[in-house]
Amino acid sequence: MEFALEILATIGWVLLAITILVFVHEMGHFLTAKMFNMRVDKFSVGFPPKILGTTIGETEYVLGATPLGGYVKIAGMVDESMDTDNLQQEPEPWEFRAKPVWQRIVVITAGVIFNIILAAIIFISLKYAYGDNYIPAENVEQVYIQDGSIAHDIGLRTGDRIVSVGGKELERFSDLEEFTLLSDPLTITVERGGEQLTYEGPDDIMTRMGKAGDDRLGVEIHPSVIFNAEEGMPAGDAGMQPFDNITSIAGSPVSFWIEIVNIMGTVDGSPIPVTWERELSRADTAAALAENTRLVAVNGDVATYEATIAPSFDEAGEKYMLGVAPPAGEVLAEVIGVRMEQVPIGRAVVLGMEETWTNSIAIVTSLKKIFSGREDFRENLGGPVKVAQVTKQAADAGAFSFWRIVALLSITLAIMNILPIPALDGGHLIFLIYEGITRREPSLKVRMWLQQIGMVLLLVFMTFLVFNDILRL
Repeated sequence: MEFALEILATIGWVLLAITILVFVHEMGHFLTAKMFNMRVDKFSVGFPPKILGTTIGETEYVLGATPLGGYVKIAGMVDESMDTDNLQQEPEPWEFRAKPVWQRIVVITAGVIFNIILAAIIFISLKYAYGDNYIPAENVEQVYIQDGSIAHDIGLRTGDRIVSVGGKELERFSDLEEFTLLSDPLTITVERGGEQLTYEGPDDIMTRMGKAGDDRLGVEIHPSVIFNAEEGMPAGDAGMQPFDNITSIAGSPVSFWIEIVNIMGTVDGSPIPVTWERELSRADTAAALAENTRLVAVNGDVATYEATIAPSFDEAGEKYMLGVAPPAGEVLAEVIGVRMEQVPIGRAVVLGMEETWTNSIAIVTSLKKIFSGREDFRENLGGPVKVAQVTKQAADAGAFSFWRIVALLSITLAIMNILPIPALDGGHLIFLIYEGITRREPSLKVRMWLQQIGMVLLLVFMTFLVFNDILRL
């Protein structure tokens, strides 16, 4: 039952996302066609069979049962329907083919433009509603590099301070992965031992990051400061408190949270020594001492504690744990200096437009790498199943993540649609550019032939993506 509900929830979120994207895209074609007094015979969200339909004026509005796209049928235009019955006659004034080339170009590109506008509106709204939250790169004085990670293979080491990526100064640390994907070629400059060193990354960085899963680059910055120590758990019983900085576990010094995770993955449940520091201003030092905890030293305004703690199993019984949570919220904001700024509408517009542009360039750069063979084709292209997975994960994470993935999918849809492939908007655009230059239309026979080839190619490509998604599950 639970699995069935999970499937239904996934389908629901995906249908919502696709419906929004398709509606906005087709609305672009519809509104501009109406603006130029073209007759629109049908506005459909979804493909046949028809679920609902009503005719208002000259246009039939349809909801189709196949939610993989939609279409606007404009009189006098060769489109996905392959309807050419009236194209042998002289064009009527309200037909697409009777209008100037520039007007037809506007109508053809309007769907793509509306998708980009939708993405911009979403990014602007998210910035205005949630603010601008980021970690200034200058606050990250050193990073932890996991052994065997992509960053380690490139040449980065624990203790480095990352200065720039792709020759561009890193101002927000959260931009690290984005800059890594955008850079072509990839270079990362770090500061180590008072000097700057530049390392080159692999051409297939997208593929490698995808295969690395959650580890991605293998760069960690979260310090070994705890957000809280759960009551009734080993660390809480030892007297540990929020903002305490763990300095060693089982005799091994730690500075980053990932080091704590790694060490706890090797313990067997036997009592282990744990040392941590606390600012004296945080709490009454004497009251903080538990029975098995001792005050080791006081240096300035920092007290050092030590306790021998027996880790406990987690609820799943899969690993030992101390019962401490990684730095987050106010702890992370104070320790690293996370900036959480409310954004006025004017600033939100600027930031939203910048994010739209950056993500558009990132997607174009990614596609260029994929289709040039530098990145693994199968690993980096996702079909409906992958889109469903990502959309459901985003929805589970909350409204911010869901709307952000809708914005990214909207940009992707726009870019894919403008590719010069017959049956896509980009294919129609090529025909119109040809007509604008030569002052004559391509023959109907040629357009129909190319349109059919384009439809077959798209069908084959979509089939490949579906099976590729299934194989990667």
